[in-house]
Amino acid sequence: MDYDIRDISLAEKGKLKIEWAEKHMPVLKYIKEKFNREKPLKGVKISACLHVTSETANLMEALKLGGANVVLTASNPLSTQDDVAASLVKHYQVPVFAIKGEDNKKYYEHIHKALNHKPLITMDDGADLVSTAHSERKETLKGIIGGTEETTTGVLRLRSMASHGVLYYPIISVNDARTKYLFDNRYGTGQSTIDGILRATNILLAGLNFVISGYGWCGKGVAMRAKGAGAHVIITEVNPIRALEAVMDGFRVMSMEEASKIGDIFVTVTGNKNVIRREHFENMKNGAIVANSGHFNVEIDIPALKELSISHRKIREFVDEYTLKNKKKIYLLAEGRLINLSAAEGHPAVVMDMSFSNQALSVVYLVKNAEKMKNEVYPVPKEIDEEIAHLKLKSMGIKIDSLTPEQRKYLEEWAEGT
Repeated sequence: MDYDIRDISLAEKGKLKIEWAEKHMPVLKYIKEKFNREKPLKGVKISACLHVTSETANLMEALKLGGANVVLTASNPLSTQDDVAASLVKHYQVPVFAIKGEDNKKYYEHIHKALNHKPLITMDDGADLVSTAHSERKETLKGIIGGTEETTTGVLRLRSMASHGVLYYPIISVNDARTKYLFDNRYGTGQSTIDGILRATNILLAGLNFVISGYGWCGKGVAMRAKGAGAHVIITEVNPIRALEAVMDGFRVMSMEEASKIGDIFVTVTGNKNVIRREHFENMKNGAIVANSGHFNVEIDIPALKELSISHRKIREFVDEYTLKNKKKIYLLAEGRLINLSAAEGHPAVVMDMSFSNQALSVVYLVKNAEKMKNEVYPVPKEIDEEIAHLKLKSMGIKIDSLTPEQRKYLEEWAEGT
């Protein structure tokens, strides 16, 4: 079996992590049992480009139990858990191409390795696998019938491809499932971002000005958790509706130009480029901390920060200190990459349970329906989304009401009024 990981001897430690995550993923466990009985993916080749974590390992196991032939590569150079990668190779016989801290060259070499698998289905997080197939490995496209996408950044890229008429096959946006974005993006990103910042810095958040750029579901989650830790939360936005939401939620809202002068900690979660730029670095306080929890490190203009600096040193494992020409110091966390996966372990398994259940069931849906679909980005089918919600509630021992025949009729008709 071809693979490229840091150290196979880490496998036993990784196996324990995978088992721990499984205990908190009851919906995916149910899907594993169903897949093992029914084999809905028998013989299906899947190339996955995801964060290599203990939760992802459980998804890979589910796909294999369903009969799929899977290969996994990393969707970010700093998010790989090397012990989990080793366990996937040794205990689950999944070829993995991922090493935490790999450079950009190695990162794309690994993506090409995944495409060498000649997949029927692609599974992406950020759309690097899909975009590479469309730009550099077009010969692989003729064998692909469909794909899934995990995150907001990737969905934006894929919708752009579809609008320009260059998307070669249909994609299901797992990110658009309500059992994904309402929980993974909000509660997962909220908690894991704070976790990453604290592991990297060991600072106290209480009383600090905590600037969050972007008030989508991820931004909402980070704001909620930062407020809970006692920070003074400031939101920057370009969308007037979201800015208004933030105001009504009790947060201060201002431009990044204003916020950059008073912020102690900055977190970007926009999915866009150069949200924190040269002029903002020049405004910042001495000792300001800058982090990103969006998918790519382009949200922070790191080249501009380097140009403004006269010296640079790594002061902690995930903390780079930049001394500017005006002698102020700015601290960049995790090289501007996802702080929650670089310095911590990413989202808790309990929310990834729903996200990855969406992935698994969406792949089955594609195998059955891709030939009837256009080359567009589709939401997760409503029935899959709601099935996952029901299973999650069941695993928590929670029962809910059902509509009575009278109530259903009332909702479906228009004549009855007051």
